[in-house]
Amino acid sequence: MEVNDEGEKLKMGSLLSPGWADLTRECLIDIFSRLTVDQRWIGPMLVCKTWMNVCHDPLFNTIFDLETRFQSFPESINWWNPEFEDKVDSFLRSVVDRSEGGLTEIRVRHCTDRSLSYAAERCPKLEVLWIKSCPNVTDASMTKIASNCPNLKELDMSYSYGISHESLVMLGRNCNNLKILKRNLYPRLDPNMPTIIAPLDYLATYPKHANVEAEVIGRHMPQLKQLEFRYTTLTAKGLALVCEGCSDLEYMDLYGCISLRSEEITRWTSSLMSLREINKPNFMFPMAILRMSRPDHPRYG
Repeated sequence: MEVNDEGEKLKMGSLLSPGWADLTRECLIDIFSRLTVDQRWIGPMLVCKTWMNVCHDPLFNTIFDLETRFQSFPESINWWNPEFEDKVDSFLRSVVDRSEGGLTEIRVRHCTDRSLSYAAERCPKLEVLWIKSCPNVTDASMTKIASNCPNLKELDMSYSYGISHESLVMLGRNCNNLKILKRNLYPRLDPNMPTIIAPLDYLATYPKHANVEAEVIGRHMPQLKQLEFRYTTLTAKGLALVCEGCSDLEYMDLYGCISLRSEEITRWTSSLMSLREINKPNFMFPMAILRMSRPDHPRYG
């Protein structure tokens, strides 16, 4: 129904709208809990001080998930800028503070050692950590994660080339609940892959010691259930070490591991009685190195 008089329109609005200002903190918490982090940041937190304070409640800050946000946008070379990393770091640190030590899940890209060390020192309950495409996350912060977060169950360190096997050793020794490990690398040899948006110099630091990492995994992570090792330099020797040490594996992703042969994979994985699914390399595609550079990048040149 149309109401032409502005006074009448406001009057009707006040009568029909619920008394949001009168809602108890418990009601607001119940309502806001149905929103994502992004939705709370661009919605309730901007309405009034009361709502902002409710959004700061530690109950709302046990999970920090930016992965959905990253997936909703096309890959951008600007994500590799130091300025963008600073913003991600600031966001993560603020959530760590609001969680008051209760943060259990972090899913983020392009953070650095600064914010991850900050989280490691303050969030001992951390169980899930995704740090994909984080060029400035290194062993320095990962050793802190390993030392301070013994409840870690899932780790995705894909495309983060600053992390070495030394971190895996520490994680294996200290995080006995770790069940899922993802150590995927950017594709190099698959002509059917999507275009990689990353600085050329960073792609040139592609880790080439997959067998060393496999040995560490097999020796220190016998409890693993899922392992992703896409596009690594893994050979039959490394695969054998993983299969011998991680006998409870249920899922393996070896896609893009072109140094492996089909018969080698069959031979070594046949001993894994719990294995339900394995994603094997594509043995048919021709080799073609595909990389993308980024001009005028202050860090990578």
